[in-house]
Amino acid sequence: MLDGIAERLDAVTRPFRDVLDLGCFDGAFSPPPGARVARADAGFAFARAVKGVQADEDRLPFADRSFDLVVSAGVLDQIDDLPGALTLIRRVLRPDGLFLGAFVGGGSLPRLRAALRQAEAERPVARLHPQVDVRSAGDLLMRAGFTLPVADVETLDVRYRDFGRLLGDLRGMAASNLLAERRPIGRTALASAANGFAAMADPDGRTAEQFSLVFLTGWGPDPSQPLPAKRGSATASLADALRVAKDE
Repeated sequence: MLDGIAERLDAVTRPFRDVLDLGCFDGAFSPPPGARVARADAGFAFARAVKGVQADEDRLPFADRSFDLVVSAGVLDQIDDLPGALTLIRRVLRPDGLFLGAFVGGGSLPRLRAALRQAEAERPVARLHPQVDVRSAGDLLMRAGFTLPVADVETLDVRYRDFGRLLGDLRGMAASNLLAERRPIGRTALASAANGFAAMADPDGRTAEQFSLVFLTGWGPDPSQPLPAKRGSATASLADALRVAKDE
């Protein structure tokens, strides 16, 4: 996710002075040269390790218009109030400031989900918290007041030989089940899920699991930004253009 954010940031030519790394974890994000960076994380130990601020993403303690760049990798899908968090991010951005975010989105972990459904066919239980798909993410950017919003998705395939390693990775990245009401999985169901996951392995004994990484890009409103054309202002007909292309 940080690699994807860095690629999108490299495509922006304007300078940034004040940066917020929201959900900083171990502080691996490298700010643009010369920029000051403030780091915040909901986890006390993570925030303390990087001399940052402990804060929930939907309860930001920063003043409005404090930053001209906010980045967030891997946390926005795990909070109670995502629309509220995006609105707060937009508020702490200066006019024409940039927000870049990424998280594990809808459509992720299809093989794990299938194995769990098969293992608990008689009494299915939510084992993963709800995930946001790319279309909904784009709508949320618009609702939060960002201009020039873009939501896109990249697919990451990871091959697992061991079912326990997958579960460990999910717990480590807080991508398992964060719902307030959840029921532990029994040993029998867990063993059945492990067998089902292994049954989907390739001939080399590894099962390819898929992560859909949703990337968000949005700008703080500013009068200097280009505006979309008004509805009905087009001077060319799409039908005519298609007709010409067909004739050629």
